[in-house]
Amino acid sequence: MDAQLLTYTFVGLSFLLYIGIAVWSRVASTKEFYVAGGGVHPVVNGMATAADWMSAASFISMAGIIAFSGYDGSVYLMGWTGGYVLLALLLAPYLRKYGKFTVPEFIGDRYYSDAARFVAVLCLIFISFTYVAGQMRGVGIVFSRFLEVDIDLGVVIGMGIVFLYAVLGGMKGITYTQVAQYCVLIFAYTVPAIFISLLITGNPVPQLGLGATVADGSGLSVLEKLDSALVDLGFTAYTDGSKSVIDVFAITAALMVGTAGLPHVIVRFFTVPKASDARTSAGWALVFIALLYTTAPAVGAFARLNFIQEVNETPYAETPEWFKNWENLGLVAWRDKNGDGKVQYRPGPPFAGAPAFDDTARGENGERLLSNGTTDTGNEVYVDRDIMVLANPEIAQLPAWVIALVAAGGLAAALSTAAGLLLVISSAVSHDLLKKSFMPDISDRQELRAARIAAAIAILVAGYMGIHPPGFVAQVVAFAFGLAAASLFPAIMMGIFSKRMNKQGAMAGMLAGLVFTLVYIAWFKFVAPEDNVAANWLFGISPEGIGMVGMFINFGIAALVARFTAPPPESVQALVEDIRVPSGAAAASDH
Repeated sequence: MDAQLLTYTFVGLSFLLYIGIAVWSRVASTKEFYVAGGGVHPVVNGMATAADWMSAASFISMAGIIAFSGYDGSVYLMGWTGGYVLLALLLAPYLRKYGKFTVPEFIGDRYYSDAARFVAVLCLIFISFTYVAGQMRGVGIVFSRFLEVDIDLGVVIGMGIVFLYAVLGGMKGITYTQVAQYCVLIFAYTVPAIFISLLITGNPVPQLGLGATVADGSGLSVLEKLDSALVDLGFTAYTDGSKSVIDVFAITAALMVGTAGLPHVIVRFFTVPKASDARTSAGWALVFIALLYTTAPAVGAFARLNFIQEVNETPYAETPEWFKNWENLGLVAWRDKNGDGKVQYRPGPPFAGAPAFDDTARGENGERLLSNGTTDTGNEVYVDRDIMVLANPEIAQLPAWVIALVAAGGLAAALSTAAGLLLVISSAVSHDLLKKSFMPDISDRQELRAARIAAAIAILVAGYMGIHPPGFVAQVVAFAFGLAAASLFPAIMMGIFSKRMNKQGAMAGMLAGLVFTLVYIAWFKFVAPEDNVAANWLFGISPEGIGMVGMFINFGIAALVARFTAPPPESVQALVEDIRVPSGAAAASDH
């Protein structure tokens, strides 16, 4: 059976599984729709949380960034894993003890204000739609290559699948679907990594293979071999970084605190029976996440090494089939700048973003023509970072079933997170805006219908953003984390640990942090992308890391405003005290 038929089989069976789970777990109440009834076992919730957390950015894009950025790509590993620990220790148990359905509901009650709830919903929508754009792009990339459809059509197909199991099953359906998706994605990620590690080093454990000796008789380790190859080509050594210390710190911090402010991850801890289960499920999720995250550096290094060996100095006519397949999709491109007919992978002005193509013509060598990059020198190859994990099995010439498995895994990763995000958006609209603010008298049945309508609209918007993404997957996701770090995280943190923080301070801080971060990202990425260089950045901090500054602005303005306005009511201060005290602690202290 060839790779194409196997891919259709694997993907089709996984979709049937997801839809079957959704039908089996069809919900009839808002509590089941929002938090799966609040009775999910901690281990099951840990696995679902891991799938929700490990999005297309983790599965598809993170290793691609590490492959091309080397040391600089470590900020994503450090930030995302560190942030999850922060969430598990500081926020999850307290929010679960509070016992509400959504993050805006907590903020609205804690800051005794419908206006605060509305600001939180606004922040949540900005964060979630930015995040989901990356997921839908990931879906489109996988469909376009492995099912041989246009990227835009791939996004539409993904929208339909998510609609079926998110709208039917709500959080209950999504939870058990995400358990299945975790099994698919982790198997799909680790199996090719084991194969490739064996081929390159003879060691079947990718985490150990990264530091092992290359099985080519050179006596060099993988990283030494990669450093040597890149330096010989004129690149910076793989293990050297080009980012400034302040930017590395800022991006890592923004990803960490952004993680702890992501509403679709936080809501997962509302699905377990009690607060102690929230901490337990967080620990299990970290174990499940670590399986992929400790493998990603090896996958990135192996991919870059294989790419160089397969492509560089190869006559275009002799490039492997995978190169031309991805080229046909516009995700790989080549321009013969020196006229030698060979693919030269060298340093030079890179192609900015996704290059524009002429779909009606080919170059004299058969290459897809670029409409830009005609005058710069050096680098002849454009490679979309998001293809490296998906192309890795083809580059390494692994069996067809492994290629098909990776396609199913990439879709599982993207769809699992997209479903979680869309549910958060629909919950914010139906529960926090309608039920809690504008239409408090609606019945449970009417609220459930509104949640499903909101989910359907959110899917349409997400699909549009997936077709017109503002960057590659992990970069788009990094922007979402920056927005979360600058808006929701400080409000949640102060809501739990500061009895003095009031509604005026929280709202002012959230708006200031969100607006500052959003304007900064929009300016450098969309309004004036030509200015997006370190010399023009505030304190040398890139748009991916500016959420850290937004966070400090949020904390500072919130504290300043709270200082000159009335303190919260006594009942709210008592609520804060109650959230922080473990259940049974007061009774124990009496003995």
